[in-house]
Amino acid sequence: MTYFLVTFFFMLIVVGLMAIGVIFGRKAIKGSCGGANNSNCVCVEKCDKRKKLEAEGRA
Repeated sequence: MTYFLVTFFFMLIVVGLMAIGVIFGRKAIKGSCGGANNSNCVCVEKCDKRKKLEAEGRA
């Protein structure tokens, strides 16, 4: 029972630290630049796939 409690609290601390990291280090979620839905690119610098799509006039 003691090992269970130690493990449980350790995992609770790890999850708590990860949650704090997400809250304070919040970056935008980024997908691939080409994307499956061909919506607006959220990349800072456009990748080759997005550049090719824009050159073809599909984006």
